[in-house]
Amino acid sequence: MKITHIETYPVALPPIDPPFRWRAGLPGSAQYGPMDGVVLRIGTDEGVDGVAFFSRLGAGAMLESLVEHVYRPEFIGKDPLNREWHYHRMWELDRMQEFPLPVFGLFDVALWDLAGRAAGLPVWKLLGGMRDTLPAYASTATFDTTEEFLDVASQCLELGFKAIKLHAWGDAKKDAALCLALREHVGDELDLMYDGSAGFDLPDAIYLGNALSDANYRWYEEPMREFSISAYKELARSVRVPLLSAETSDGAYMNSADFIAAGAATFGVRASAGLRGGITGAMRTAHLADAFRLRAEVHGGGVHAEHLCMAISNTTYYESFVPSVDVVRESVVDADGLLHAPTEPGIALPPGLDYHPSIQQYARTA
Repeated sequence: MKITHIETYPVALPPIDPPFRWRAGLPGSAQYGPMDGVVLRIGTDEGVDGVAFFSRLGAGAMLESLVEHVYRPEFIGKDPLNREWHYHRMWELDRMQEFPLPVFGLFDVALWDLAGRAAGLPVWKLLGGMRDTLPAYASTATFDTTEEFLDVASQCLELGFKAIKLHAWGDAKKDAALCLALREHVGDELDLMYDGSAGFDLPDAIYLGNALSDANYRWYEEPMREFSISAYKELARSVRVPLLSAETSDGAYMNSADFIAAGAATFGVRASAGLRGGITGAMRTAHLADAFRLRAEVHGGGVHAEHLCMAISNTTYYESFVPSVDVVRESVVDADGLLHAPTEPGIALPPGLDYHPSIQQYARTA
């Protein structure tokens, strides 16, 4: 089998409704406006294709340039089933181009999709398969008041979610008070997590981490930018709440290894197709963490994450985004708060988008 063509297809994304926001200092959906969507398709001489979806500001122009100047010259004529070769080659090309990690992983995702379609298996089965259901946690956007957060939490529990993660305001004292209030509101047994979206310096991260320790939160995620492993090492020394690290740091699984070796990932590390170097990078991250008896928590929702959740043994939950104070359960999560394994071959494109007629067949229907 040989790669014969590599193409991109722009996708018109609908406006985000209702708009949501993150902590102070981070633009929300209203500030960004609609993202650009694009599909990468890799085709072969045997009629088997692989696709991957990408959404970012300027995604179309970025990917079209890479396809023309990098992907086609490098990969046309190569065997798409040699995913390890392609992965190593992408790292070699990255030395000069310094690809954004979401772009880096996109080609790998399309190759895995192609392999799954060729084998007639969903990718999570091709990866080995660990389970066919996994609990979901509700991952909030940032709301205006403590009362809104508590009301959202009540709705999430009624809808079957097994745990809740907060994205709060980025103010250490206010966020600490909110985290304590949420623990009192839901009781001692429910798993709670907190994501700082890199909003703090070390002193404020320690202050907030102590509150999370007192409230028995399951993990403390990305309180600081992940450039200083030394700062995370000191944070781990200073608080009891376990740290979930290495979500956005460059270097994928190689950088995750340094967090683990430094003792700066006391709960585990993040694994994702988008930010840790594709399906291949996410699985390397997971196996690395497992060797140290740590968790590899899958970051974000969507079709890539669904497959990784079913394949990675040391992950705990599926992350299901809750953008509004009027909570609607994501369609892939059932009334018991469980994600079920995908059944279609490959990975598939996200459902519900208006794809070009020539690639509509690759979209999941529900």
